[in-house]
Amino acid sequence: MAEQVTDATFESVVLKSDLPVLLDFWAPWCGPCRAVGPIIDELSTEYAGKVRIVKMNVDENPATPTKFGIRAIPTLVLFKNGETVEQITGAVTKAAMKDLLDNKALA
Repeated sequence: MAEQVTDATFESVVLKSDLPVLLDFWAPWCGPCRAVGPIIDELSTEYAGKVRIVKMNVDENPATPTKFGIRAIPTLVLFKNGETVEQITGAVTKAAMKDLLDNKALA
């Protein structure tokens, strides 16, 4: 299960992580977010110890999505060494997410 991150924990969990971090911006009312959610949870298990995979509820944590200009969800943002490496908006397949992780996070 992917870890939940909040505005309060964002800096310590995401920006200061020793591992690359894939952050899923989502909301419970968002259909595509609910479709992507189980894939995010599967990937958090598959990439454990290699990539930190976390989720942020944009309704409960408005500051971070605003700071990063998130205007649509789901949006996946890959961070490496505290910097944004890649951003994907919309529901994407597990294969596309694995491709992102293998070629951008672990490269």
